[in-house]
Amino acid sequence: MSRKPIVRMAELEIDPDTLEAYRALLTEEIEASLALEDGVLSLSAVSIRDSPNRIRILEVYADQEAYEAHLRAPHFLKYKNQTAQMVTSLTLIEVDPIAMRAKP
Repeated sequence: MSRKPIVRMAELEIDPDTLEAYRALLTEEIEASLALEDGVLSLSAVSIRDSPNRIRILEVYADQEAYEAHLRAPHFLKYKNQTAQMVTSLTLIEVDPIAMRAKP
């Protein structure tokens, strides 16, 4: 497996009637992923200001193996199952990092 970091942008649209519940489940999943998975380096979620049901998630994984492990993680599978009916659209976009920095 490649040791190259995997960076993705997920574009989601959420049923507005379920937005509050979706946001709570997403927050729970992000917190669990960062706490339990060494290969999950960063997960950041934002909503579009004038369209809060349009969510964008920037995902950074150590490598392909870490990404695949994330997809099998119990907390991710729980999130996926609980939110399946809330998500009306999902697009995963492969991106190449240009400059990604964070303060410790």
